[in-house]
Amino acid sequence: MIAGKLQSQPSQLFSPKGAILTLSILTLISFSYFSFKSLGPPLPLSPSTPQLTLLPTTSSAADTVPSHAHVVSNEKENNVDEGGGDDEDGDLFTDVYHSPKLFKLNFEEMERKFKIYIYPDGDPKTFYQTPRKLTGKYASEGYFFQNIRESRFRTDDPDQAHLFFIPISCHKMRGKGTSYENMTIIVQNYLDGLIAKYPYWNRTLGADHFFVTCHDVGVRATKGVPFLVKNAIRVVCSPSYDVGFIPHKDVALPQVLQPFALPAGGNDVENRTTLGFWAGHRNSKIRVILARVWENDTELDISNNRISRATGHLVYQKRFYRTKFCICPGGSQVNSARITDSIHYGCVPAILSNYYDLPFNDILNWRKFAVVLRENDVYNLKQILKNISQEEFVTLHKNLVKVQKHFQWNSPPIKYDAFHMVIYELWLRHHVIKY
Repeated sequence: MIAGKLQSQPSQLFSPKGAILTLSILTLISFSYFSFKSLGPPLPLSPSTPQLTLLPTTSSAADTVPSHAHVVSNEKENNVDEGGGDDEDGDLFTDVYHSPKLFKLNFEEMERKFKIYIYPDGDPKTFYQTPRKLTGKYASEGYFFQNIRESRFRTDDPDQAHLFFIPISCHKMRGKGTSYENMTIIVQNYLDGLIAKYPYWNRTLGADHFFVTCHDVGVRATKGVPFLVKNAIRVVCSPSYDVGFIPHKDVALPQVLQPFALPAGGNDVENRTTLGFWAGHRNSKIRVILARVWENDTELDISNNRISRATGHLVYQKRFYRTKFCICPGGSQVNSARITDSIHYGCVPAILSNYYDLPFNDILNWRKFAVVLRENDVYNLKQILKNISQEEFVTLHKNLVKVQKHFQWNSPPIKYDAFHMVIYELWLRHHVIKY
């Protein structure tokens, strides 16, 4: 009897009930294996997913003074050991980048493959194709128009293109005194002509098209063309929600005031004896508050207006060299050329903004070379800056020097400069377009 039971047991393994039991055991073992495996270090995020700058929340006077202990971290942490590399790539392997290795690999792939088609339509003598000028606070737009023609990324074959550049310049319209209403009509008519003449817009409803504008005039001129604003990639200097900026679609263009009046600063912390500096027009609420609260302070150098040239040659620019933290409140728009001025002159930016999708934010970790604050922090600004130790400041300053090359325009463009960083942002976004 017992022998009969023992003989029947092996056959039960192959019964339906036995098969289900065996499958359950194998499933349990598999889940256990992958659960233990998931306890290892997480994989880096794909750079194609933009990362927003998270601002500190404030609810009380105590909360308004954020701890900046997290600003300084071991330089070796998160770095990638590549066993050497080119000198020009040496600064890439630091924690000023969210994902240094991915950035380098994607950048190299971009250089090999990325192609952009420029629509040839439009008279360069009017509002199209060529920049108005390469100087002033809107120089970034002009440099992009020029750089794209000087670069390896341009293609004359639209069938080989990943993206399509709409070369209409609102800066040129402004220079010719065109009204906002007429600007909108010009943009609309130009786009309608491209859609009627070429098949490429309708292929994606404009998702693989982009345009570039570096001033609030361009934002106002294009908002009357909703299918352009909503569908195409906007490369703009005003990356704020109140002008319809969409972080995962649009690109924040750095507003760079070139040419710079003086050479780049850096590695000169011993000369920086002033705690904080700002001078400018009171053309926004945050600037009014900043001037009212701190204008007479003895440690913060706050001027209620722009510094007159009559006080001396380049007095404004020279103050950047003597200051540890240059205060950057938004003006008529959220953006300000003062941020890139601060970076160029080696003065750590202290950015006061409730929302500003900072340029190259999904590539660079701004908290490693800048102090990013909410507007309500203005009331405790001096204490916040004084709470940053000298060691932390030195680290911020050294990191700032490492990113200076990313906020400089050149003609022709140079690897890792502002033009290449904007192109890289476009390269990331083209991956999400399907057609």
